[in-house]
Amino acid sequence: MKTYLLILLLIASAIELTAQDDLMALLEKESEPGINYTEATFKGTRLINGHSIETRKKGVLDFIIGHRFGRINSGAYEFFGLDQSNVRIGFDYGLTNRLNIGIGRNSFEKTYDSFLKYKLMKQQSGSRQLPVSIVAFSSIAIKTLRTNDPATETDFISSLTYTYQIIIARKFSPSFSFQLLPSLVHRNAVLPDLEGNDIYALGAGGRVKLTKRLSLNAEYYYQFNRIANSLIQNSFALGVDIETGGHVFQLQLTNSRAMIEKGFITETTGNFFRGDIHFGFNISRTFQLH
Repeated sequence: MKTYLLILLLIASAIELTAQDDLMALLEKESEPGINYTEATFKGTRLINGHSIETRKKGVLDFIIGHRFGRINSGAYEFFGLDQSNVRIGFDYGLTNRLNIGIGRNSFEKTYDSFLKYKLMKQQSGSRQLPVSIVAFSSIAIKTLRTNDPATETDFISSLTYTYQIIIARKFSPSFSFQLLPSLVHRNAVLPDLEGNDIYALGAGGRVKLTKRLSLNAEYYYQFNRIANSLIQNSFALGVDIETGGHVFQLQLTNSRAMIEKGFITETTGNFFRGDIHFGFNISRTFQLH
């Protein structure tokens, strides 16, 4: 029942946003003479775990499969983490050139998620200059993992988590791009006296282009109000992007198991520099629907 309610909520949001299409189109004049818009700040809509500044064009569907194995330092018995895995399957769609919507399902905590991503400004030079691109991002996630203790079961509202981000990025050169992500994660239900409902964090990430189709990426999220002596760690990741036509393969090493903001910002427990590293990958395939 929770799943059906979430799906209905997401469909209602999509219908309301589509009704604003004509208004959004007025803001999408990206062919004005004398203005050069910066393209391909990053290769895909995900940097590693988190989103990048990139959005899909209107009518483009992006099918993304994310995979994270267990910890490499778990030893030979667990085949260095390959015996364990978490998977996210998701779809991103461009309602307009500026507005994207997405939905996904994560095996980590059996979580469903959806997001809206809106491009506020685009880096440009020429007769009108803007040094950065800015995107507003908002997501909702619901954890559906069951517990064996009825006393710990939560209702639909208590299972929800919301994330809000402003993504600010600049392509400094054809070979180097960088972005900052001020973030707020709000959890409806937390352990009393131990955790706060709101987690404030700042993400930072960059890309160094090695060849036409290969780049090296890094990403880090710092929690400002993380509880001292807790098991929670800041998320860190290194990755490589490989572009092959309509596919982008992303290979990663990270201390985070989850692939959505709710998980990797607030629930990462591994210490990357002590060997708690998960190997993983993202595969994306784009389709032009109209």
